[in-house]
Amino acid sequence: MPDVHFGNLFAVALIALLAPLLLGLAPALRVPAVVLEIVAGIALGPHGLGFIDIDLPVQIVSLLGLGFLLFLAGLEINLHQLRGRVLRLAVLGYLITLALGGLAGAGFATAGWVHSPLLLAVTLSATSLGLVVPVLKDSGRLDSAVGQSTIAAASVADFAAVLALSLLFSAEGGSTGERLVMVALFALLIAAAGFVVSTAGRSQRIGAALVRLQDTTAEIRVRAAVVLLVAFVALADQFGLETILGAFLAGAVVGLVDRDSSSHPQFRVKLAAIGYGFLIPVFFVTSGLRLDLGGLVGDPTALVRVPLFLVALLLARGVPAYLSVRTLGRRPTTAMALLQATSLPFIVTATQIGVTTGLMSPTTAAALTCAGLLSVLIFPAVALTQLRKPQSSQDARAMPATPDNG
Repeated sequence: MPDVHFGNLFAVALIALLAPLLLGLAPALRVPAVVLEIVAGIALGPHGLGFIDIDLPVQIVSLLGLGFLLFLAGLEINLHQLRGRVLRLAVLGYLITLALGGLAGAGFATAGWVHSPLLLAVTLSATSLGLVVPVLKDSGRLDSAVGQSTIAAASVADFAAVLALSLLFSAEGGSTGERLVMVALFALLIAAAGFVVSTAGRSQRIGAALVRLQDTTAEIRVRAAVVLLVAFVALADQFGLETILGAFLAGAVVGLVDRDSSSHPQFRVKLAAIGYGFLIPVFFVTSGLRLDLGGLVGDPTALVRVPLFLVALLLARGVPAYLSVRTLGRRPTTAMALLQATSLPFIVTATQIGVTTGLMSPTTAAALTCAGLLSVLIFPAVALTQLRKPQSSQDARAMPATPDNG
């Protein structure tokens, strides 16, 4: 048996436990647990106090956490609501995001801060659905026009950003043309797999077996979802694509098939328990362990990158929200802009790929991650205040009860 120790994994798991527990004991601190997890990883990791190292068990669980994070992000996407005017505005908004991100990337490249303006544009282009949805729920706006518009824009941004990162900046190598062919073939296999899963789910015999086994020790639906996740990740790897694309699409397929959850209301809760209860916090703590802030702290000019990257994120993701200002109103649109600019998990993933491929320096990666941390700390809190304020007469006239899908 190989000489494997679990002390570091225990320390990481302990941080994952204590971070939300501390926040639960101090409810006045409206800070997402993910922020504390990353900060604790920075402080206790190899580049901080040196108490925790990234050994093999930590690496393996962290990799599984990344896969589950993207899987659950894909699961959040409601493809049936992405249609009509909402979809058109979401797509147009993402194109504007890429254009603004490209301009920011060109400016930072001129200053010598980034090696690839396009990679920076893609890094700035995603929205953290898992962080945005709770804010909308807390404000009671999840099913409102601003809530559905925000979720639609975030869904398009997340899917497009993951696809662009895998297609253009895969660490697996190969030309863009080769990866484009691989993505097309991969998409065909995903579509075929989705058809097979959907067809099997409509079988009365299989459906009865699933219902009978879903809440027993078999946990058959959870096992099936994990098999689909691992299969898509393995397929993506075989096609020379980023595994995050396979994980994200696995979640999207499960979400598409799992439209009617009346017979299995606990299915998604169980998946979230696996992800957020164990695997995903390990990924975030490990991301903090990997983050070297020495370059930022030791160089004041490098530290300046953090607020500038934060402003670039706010502009790139926030400005497109104002396409909906006439229908939503000023305050809801401002809240939507702030929520769209809330991003951290994808920034962490993209910067790690950027460092691996040599397209991003560790200092720039650290600055971008710090900007993502600040976006999670600041933007949702300000958005919540906007959503909780009484509507002005102008906003009340502008905002319809439901989004226009026509």
